[in-house]
Amino acid sequence: MANLPRLPTAIEHRVVKLVCNQPPRLQRLLFGAPPVIDGQRLADDVNALLWLDRLVDDGGLTENQLVEETREERLREAMIVAHRPPIPMQRVEELELPGPAGPIAARLFTPPGVEPPAPLLVYFHGGGWVIGGLDTHDDPCRFLAAHSGARVLSVDYRLAPEHPFPAAAEDAFAAYAWAAVNAERLGADPARIGVGGDSAGGNLAGAVCMMARDSGAPSPAMQLLIYPVTETAGTAASRRTFAEGFLLTRGDMDWFEQRYLPPQVDRNDPRVALLEAADFSGLPPAYVATAGFDPLRDEGEELARRLREAGVPVALRRHPGLVHTFANLTAICPSARAAMLEVAGALRMGLAPG
Repeated sequence: MANLPRLPTAIEHRVVKLVCNQPPRLQRLLFGAPPVIDGQRLADDVNALLWLDRLVDDGGLTENQLVEETREERLREAMIVAHRPPIPMQRVEELELPGPAGPIAARLFTPPGVEPPAPLLVYFHGGGWVIGGLDTHDDPCRFLAAHSGARVLSVDYRLAPEHPFPAAAEDAFAAYAWAAVNAERLGADPARIGVGGDSAGGNLAGAVCMMARDSGAPSPAMQLLIYPVTETAGTAASRRTFAEGFLLTRGDMDWFEQRYLPPQVDRNDPRVALLEAADFSGLPPAYVATAGFDPLRDEGEELARRLREAGVPVALRRHPGLVHTFANLTAICPSARAAMLEVAGALRMGLAPG
């Protein structure tokens, strides 16, 4: 099928939202029954979204695709799905944090009615360590802040290939360490600072927890991991089962990892290959959310198992009908919104007083 020309962002958003919010019976009539794979049925609204995506997308990332071109396109996609009036905040503040290679841009979201000292989530965006930033994840950070009652500090860490591993991990740890020391400046309770992120950002959040433990830095109060990358070997069964057709492809992951992990890098370093860590004990409580139709599903769930075996309190929630990137889809997909409301509830509980 030939790809359709792109429409203005606002129009595409309205079309996608209209289609994804139709009754399931009508969605099945228009787009067919959702596939059932691995004992899971794809959500009807997500099935409709994937049908629309196939009309305008040539598929996954290609070997010769330019990084800047990819960043621009993914930013546009993020603006399409999140094209709604920004979720109101009491305050949004642009910050610069000290980093190992220079200032790190960050954005602090304070939801309405929140007074210091408040819980704080230090958040790392997804995007394969190559794309994404404060703007692509402005909407999910606002969503989490609004529905959890926590302040959210979104961190714009350095991206590959300009800055390969371990640059992103070093920036993530520096941002968390600064927040822990400057809790009062951020209006935060130093005993209720957590770390979190989606996909590559979930990977960074998990790495920060290990780096904090191993360096003797204050431990985060919790880790909020949304479909995290946890291994670099690509051996998890879900990477094969969902290699094509569900937004994130196996080829996409190869493209990202080739840029973040050039040949001279140790791909088994636990700061990126979390499952290679020798010890999972002494890490903060974790909430791990995975998507049923996601190449990264199994490795995220394996991390939850390893943490639990080491005595770390873990809540694992698989959303069987969802796909990777559901954190960014709350403005258009009811099923994604329901999943992220659960994530926000877990954040509220994980950073509760006492």
